[in-house]
Amino acid sequence: MAVPKRKQSNARTGSRRSHDFKKPVQTVACPNCNKMIQPHVVCPNCGQYMRREVIAKDDAK
Repeated sequence: MAVPKRKQSNARTGSRRSHDFKKPVQTVACPNCNKMIQPHVVCPNCGQYMRREVIAKDDAK
């Protein structure tokens, strides 16, 4: 069985793990209601996607 000849340094381990962190969620403003939403997702506030009404929302809440 293969065994490493030397211990891997902390710097080498850290540089390998430099891309493992979580990225923050990207948000864009909805063109209809200006709420921040994730891109390519139906707006939960107004129910529109790409300026088309996808989900009918009641105005009386």
